[in-house]
Amino acid sequence: MSDKENLDERRERIRQEELKNNPTGNVGDAFNRTNNSSLVDLVAGVGWKGAGILILIILLGVMLYLAI
Repeated sequence: MSDKENLDERRERIRQEELKNNPTGNVGDAFNRTNNSSLVDLVAGVGWKGAGILILIILLGVMLYLAI
């Protein structure tokens, strides 16, 4: 591990190594991904700004639903 590797990079590196070392688990995850989507994957894919915008949209939707 390098000195400049932060916690998120280390976590992702370990996750990728586990996926490489366990291909049958990876196949099972792929089949069950639609049933068990991961919030971590969603937030990591859109970044912190996208996650904030998503939360705001959800809150606005709930407020509009309750107002009507």
